[in-house]
Amino acid sequence: MLDLPADPPRPAEIPGGLIAALGADFSVCLLGRAGYLLVFDEERQVHALRPDFGMLARAVESAIVTAPGDSYDFISRFFAPRLGIDEDPVTGAGHCVLVPYWAERLDRGHLVARQISARGGEVECEIREDRVFLTGSAAFYLDGEISVPDQNLSQNPS
Repeated sequence: MLDLPADPPRPAEIPGGLIAALGADFSVCLLGRAGYLLVFDEERQVHALRPDFGMLARAVESAIVTAPGDSYDFISRFFAPRLGIDEDPVTGAGHCVLVPYWAERLDRGHLVARQISARGGEVECEIREDRVFLTGSAAFYLDGEISVPDQNLSQNPS
């Protein structure tokens, strides 16, 4: 389970070139720290998106696209080509924006979502006050060890 800060999105103007980059229009444009939240009316519209990643990178740093789900409370995709990530498989930061939006819209604190990237993933979502709790399977990509120097060591050893 991840315990992350909620990032309720706020209304935003549609950046120039965004609709053309996605190749589709959406019904709502909001903005959170993780990027623009673009709400579509139907799941099939989000499935059908084939963004022009070059155009998208020029329009915004990142875009979270979402719609009500056919079998889930909501579905989403996350694009951030300007950051070197055309489409992220499953995005914690994106859900920090998605969960407050959908919890308010559906008037529920517990939701089940699916990020519909090629790999995809199901995420159980809960919002409590200003925190978002995400539960699901994880794909490990790195295993390592970090050493932190003793703070008593001199910054400039002689």
